[in-house]
Amino acid sequence: MSITDTGTVRWNPEVLDEILSNDEGRPVLFTNARILTMDPLIGTMTGADLLFVGSLVVGVGPGIITAAGDDNAIVVDCTGLTIAPAVVDTVALAGGRGHRSEYVATLTPGNTPDFLVVPDELAADVPSAVATLMTRPEQVRAVVAAGRPVLWSGADVPGRATAPEAGIPAAQDLTGSPRVGVWIDRHDFLHQELTADGRYDETRGGRPHAYQGRYWIDGDRIDYLDDLGFWAYGEFQGDELHHAGYVMKLG
Repeated sequence: MSITDTGTVRWNPEVLDEILSNDEGRPVLFTNARILTMDPLIGTMTGADLLFVGSLVVGVGPGIITAAGDDNAIVVDCTGLTIAPAVVDTVALAGGRGHRSEYVATLTPGNTPDFLVVPDELAADVPSAVATLMTRPEQVRAVVAAGRPVLWSGADVPGRATAPEAGIPAAQDLTGSPRVGVWIDRHDFLHQELTADGRYDETRGGRPHAYQGRYWIDGDRIDYLDDLGFWAYGEFQGDELHHAGYVMKLG
């Protein structure tokens, strides 16, 4: 176990190195913080700890640090700091989810550790914490996404993922891709042809060229930009393409 202190300019550089090199699955504990969980049941806690392993929150509340040594946890002292979720489940806050198992984007055990760490005086609530990130990022101690720091002491973390450039991306060359071809749904209603130049052409119920446009594949995700101007989404699942309620296979 290692414990580091809270600075104002360079905040915990040693523990950042520990987290980034944590290939052994050690738990990570942010301790002694004010935590705005945004979980309707848990609420806000002071002098509390947030424990996560990999991309899963496993504990929140006071006293978790007592077992940090037993678990060989990486410990981050957050005295004077507030932890707020980076994404807020407003549906849960409005009472729109019937089961806790449905909660997303809150600092609830079982959820993904997406959060930011901000000085108490700049984080009276979640909106002000987020505003600090937008307007004074140098004051944000950390932004953590799925358990991995992306911002630390107001600076980008080395090796972090970067967002794609804004704007419509260039067409992909999909020559030789096994996903190029005509995809047909099980009722033979929808035929969606994906061509190697990044274009698609749909036939619906025998009506040709019902929709046409561009597409991009990223992993199992496919994004469509129709020539009419709207965006749509699909997902490859094994040998199937799921799109807008249709399940298609290559014809």
